[in-house]
Amino acid sequence: MITLYGLKNCTTVQAAGRWLKAHDLAYVIHDFRQHGLEQAHLEHWLQQLDWQTLLNRRSTTWRQLSQQDKLNLDSVRAVQLMLAQPALIKRPVLTYADSVMVGFSEETYSQLL
Repeated sequence: MITLYGLKNCTTVQAAGRWLKAHDLAYVIHDFRQHGLEQAHLEHWLQQLDWQTLLNRRSTTWRQLSQQDKLNLDSVRAVQLMLAQPALIKRPVLTYADSVMVGFSEETYSQLL
């Protein structure tokens, strides 16, 4: 089963969902605001992705962080922040079998799925 993690109102998550539906691929959306984020999911993603790839430095949530949080960021602190505020994670995160992918690209989705 394909799972899209993110925010259901996010236009990129919606675009990914439309693409999956158009290609008759079943999926579920895991909305961070409704369901939160389990540490086990984040740890699994970080086995395949670098924390810097997963962290969305363009988000409103990022811009609202204190300068101290932004300047003193390392992998441990980034994980703590992403667990506390999942909106800091780039969207969508797509999981399928053992694959993890961040963002939406029709070309990449076509290759993976």
